[in-house]
Amino acid sequence: MTDVVTLPSDRQPAHIGQATAVEQSRAVAEVKAAVVVAQQCPRDVQTAVAAMRESCAQDTLAQQAFFRYSRAGSPIQGASIHLAKELARVWGNIQYGVSELRRDDYAGESEMQAYAWDIQTNTRMASIWVVPHARDTKNGRKALTELRDVYENNANQGARRVREAIFAVLPPWFIEEAKDLCTETLANGGGKPLAQRIADAVKWFESMGIRLSQLEEKVGRKRSEWEGVDLARLEIINRSVRNGEISLDEEFPAPRVSADEITKPRAKAKDEPAAPLVNLTTGEVKTPQTDDAAPPTLPSEGVTPPAAAASSEVITKAQLTKLHTSFTEAGIADRNKRLTHVANILGVEVASSKDLSKAQAHKIIESLEAINEAPFGDEPPVDEGAS
Repeated sequence: MTDVVTLPSDRQPAHIGQATAVEQSRAVAEVKAAVVVAQQCPRDVQTAVAAMRESCAQDTLAQQAFFRYSRAGSPIQGASIHLAKELARVWGNIQYGVSELRRDDYAGESEMQAYAWDIQTNTRMASIWVVPHARDTKNGRKALTELRDVYENNANQGARRVREAIFAVLPPWFIEEAKDLCTETLANGGGKPLAQRIADAVKWFESMGIRLSQLEEKVGRKRSEWEGVDLARLEIINRSVRNGEISLDEEFPAPRVSADEITKPRAKAKDEPAAPLVNLTTGEVKTPQTDDAAPPTLPSEGVTPPAAAASSEVITKAQLTKLHTSFTEAGIADRNKRLTHVANILGVEVASSKDLSKAQAHKIIESLEAINEAPFGDEPPVDEGAS
């Protein structure tokens, strides 16, 4: 039961104004009229199902139909607020919304209400909760003081509860069929050839430092055996990473290595080329000789050593800043993944960005700026009900 808050006598209104009384009467009459109209014009279930199937067959809705985020180290996936709103629209005779009942900036919290109401069957789901003006981060809880941050935090919390309220008043079979159809639409890929979609997916993940072997482990089968449903799963991961709902480190954690594996030398294949050795002081690149005493060779033609001989060719401070910004905008925060990306672009391994030349830094920055050129299609808007 909610406690009744009594205002001091000097803060209580002396009377209710005429405009307030009219608005209260109008709100009551509007609710009554909505119930009467809903009962007089009941929904046609077959029409609603047909409309749902048509909507879920559209690639635009299917791309926004799911969210994915990490909780306690495990990824969680589900239907998004975008799908919930569309299902409420086609089902008909449903009202839903979220309201901020009270905001206390001194206490740093807001009291919110979310609801969904099937006015035809008079089935209503509502919840009231308190939202702290704070956000949990890896470094602990961070207080929110900016008005925009408080609003977005409240909207995010409200969207999640509105989504659950809508799903609570809709028939479960209606929701499950919609989810299956959206997954099928994603698997179809808008008619794009499966081979091309697989190539685009592998290329995008490799640009983010994820190897093909990791993708095959995630999917559970070799690349040659991938099907449309496997691409749909990877696309959900892709869009969730782009939206900041989950990180690549959470989706593709580093494998655990035992002490024996660290100390035991790795067996090298007979035809495996020797890894280039880079002198980070001079920038000299050498390839160790193999057993057949083959002469050492430099990296592929056109690739310059990490550090240039002339001081004028060494990476500048402005380029270092631009390089860091480009990595951040591309969503590559982990240092090892950054070094992997650099090695893939240049063909040699480096230990630090300070060992790069101006030309190499420019080449890496160009590759980072090209990462977000939508290999999976246009980037969707952020799902406020995703986390």
